[in-house]
Amino acid sequence: MNIENKINESIKDSMKSKDTLRLESLRAIKSAILLEKTKTGSKDQVEEEIILKILLKMVKQRNDSAKIYIEQERGELAEVEISQAKIISEFLPEQLSESELSEIIDSVITDLNAESMKDMGKVIANVNVKVSGKAEGRVIAEMVKNKLMN
Repeated sequence: MNIENKINESIKDSMKSKDTLRLESLRAIKSAILLEKTKTGSKDQVEEEIILKILLKMVKQRNDSAKIYIEQERGELAEVEISQAKIISEFLPEQLSESELSEIIDSVITDLNAESMKDMGKVIANVNVKVSGKAEGRVIAEMVKNKLMN
C-alpha cells in the first residue's frame, strides 16, 4: 500500500474515532499532495519520492513553528504543532542513524572524489538520492560540510 492510500485510510479511521487533531494533520497532508498533483498536472499518483519530500517539509515547518511558539511562551500552540509533526512523521520511513548516514556520505564523497567545499552541492545531491526521505536535508548538509572541511 502506497503512502497516499495509507493516508486516506488513516483519514477514515480518524473520522470514525473523532480524533480531530489527527484528522486535521492528515487532511493537511492530503491537501499538499493534491496541490502537487495540480502543479504537475497529473491526475494519477504522485511519486513516492515527491510525497516523502512533502512530508519532510511539513514536519520541518511544524517543528519550526513549535520552536517559535516556545520562544514566545505560547506552549499550547507549540504542543499542537509538535503533535502534528509526530502524526505526519508516522508516514515517513524510519530515519537513518548518524553512523549510517555518515557511511553513506563517506561512500558518496569517495565515489565522486570530492575534496573541497566546491563539491558540496554534488555530494549533497547524490546523498539525497540515496537516502530519499530517510534523513533531514539540514543534517545531511551539515555532515557533508564537516567532512569536506576536514
